[in-house]
Formats: sequence, C-alpha cells, structure tokens
Amino acid sequence: MLTCDNYHRPTTLEEALHLLREAPEGSRLVAGATDILPYAREGRGGDVHLPAMIDVTRIEALSDYTIADGQVRLGANIVFQDFLTDTTLARHLPCMPFCAVWFADDQIREQATLAGNLINASPAADGTPAVLAMNGAVELARLEGGAVARRTVPVADFVKGPGRTDLAPDEIVTAVICDSLDGYGGAFEKVGQRRSLVISVACAAAVVKTDVSGQFFEDVRIALGGVGPVPQRLNDIEEKLVGERISAGIIAKASSAAVERVASRSRIAYRRRVVAGFVEAAIEDALAAANAPVHTRMQREETHV
Repeated sequence: MLTCDNYHRPTTLEEALHLLREAPEGSRLVAGATDILPYAREGRGGDVHLPAMIDVTRIEALSDYTIADGQVRLGANIVFQDFLTDTTLARHLPCMPFCAVWFADDQIREQATLAGNLINASPAADGTPAVLAMNGAVELARLEGGAVARRTVPVADFVKGPGRTDLAPDEIVTAVICDSLDGYGGAFEKVGQRRSLVISVACAAAVVKTDVSGQFFEDVRIALGGVGPVPQRLNDIEEKLVGERISAGIIAKASSAAVERVASRSRIAYRRRVVAGFVEAAIEDALAAANAPVHTRMQREETHV
C-alpha cells in the first residue's frame, strides 16, 4: 500500500518547485505514478509511506508540445498513448508509435509519461532507446533565488545507470526534446519473457531516411536497450550505412556488428542472438515505413515459402 502525509497538486511550475524545495526528505514527485504504485505492493516495496507526494499533472505548462526549429518539445506530462492518437507526433517522432504500442496496455499508456520512463532509468525501459535514437535531451528546471533556472542534458548523459540519472533533488523534468524527423521511417523491436505487458529483455529503436530515389541511406539512427546498464546508440553502425546503397546484404552485415554491444550480466548469449536480428529487423521495418523500394526480410522470406 502507498500512503503519504501530504498530497499536493500544484498548478504552476513555480509552485511545484517551491513545494519540492520545502518537502521533507523522502518525498516524491509524481505524474503517472505507474512505477511507484506497483512498487508499493507486498512482495516488492511492501507498504510505502511518504512524507509528501507532489502531483504535477495539473500543470498545464507541462502538458502540451511544440514543434519549432527542427525540434519537438514534449511537455513532461505527455503520455505514451499520445504517440498512438496524435498524428502530428507520430509523423515527427516516427519510432514512438511503434514503441508505444509495445508499452504495457491501454490503461497504463494513458497514465505513463515518457519523461517518467526516462527518470526511472531502468535498463529495460522502452522509451529511452527510442528517445536516444532521436537525439533526445531532457530539460530540467530548478529555483535559483526567486526565479526558475533551466538546463538541458542529452539523454545519453542523463541516464547514468540502473535507477540513476543526472536529476538533482531540487530539479523537475519539464520537457523531453527530440529532433523532428518528419519524412523518416521508424521502427521498434522488443522481446521479453512473457507475451503480454512485456518487460524488455532487449529492444531496438531505429529511424531511417533515404535519398529522393529511395535507393540510398541518407540518415540512419539506431539505439539498443536492455543490453547493458544504460541504452546505447550505435553510431559506428550508422556511419557505415549512411550514403550506401540499400540492400539486404549491407543491412545484415551492419547488424551483425551490434552483437558486441551486449554488456548485460545475465542472459548474455540469448541477448547476443536476438540483437543482430533486432537491429536488422528495425532497419528494414523503418525502411518499409519510409516507403523505400527495398525487399524487406519478410518479403524475402515470403519468396522462399
């Protein structure tokens, strides 16, 4: 059971920051609360009592998004379901609908925020590799004197390890900022130990853009999750593909190099088996989403049936 002495629902960022600064040690800031509620159950966290909870879901400034100057700024209250229902977000962040559809179920997606998924810093988080593939960054706010001060940290630097981030105790995540990738194709691959509400053993996110002819890679971005303590961007593999003519052979060759990225302390052999296939499938699926005229893995398999 989860209980608290005080439950606050601020309506402005300034109010939330003041409450956070004055809150007793051990207090928590929440939005969707989809991590803390399951944790506060017998057998996991047991009974959890907090001095205060600060619920930021009523802060309108954290609940919208803007697109400008080649970037998408997502307010920290944006939930995973938004990537399935908002066609503008789906177009500009093309791997997020595929990530979101894998994420838990409808009820959880309506509550769980992308920002919270990043803050939780689980090695198995779905949102982190997807945001990493889109050059994502986290915007943080704190009080300095009587004013709100902000800083922006790339997601690659924000996530420090399992459950550890660069978030200071007096800071609030106000936004997730990603490149606008309108015109790209996106994909997300995932495998877990059960068929429903899958927690990733490994996952891969990819976004791809081709040249005008659709025959050459113009841009490729790939990231892995669940293969080590932090998500990994496959910059070297991306560099090998950019500018090359699209073919099944070059995709397979580049994907096989991803196997060496597996650095988990458990199920290493299994993860290595799936990673190469995941990267290959993610690139091919992203190409298909970008309407590139290339035979995908599925099409090749169909021709051999």
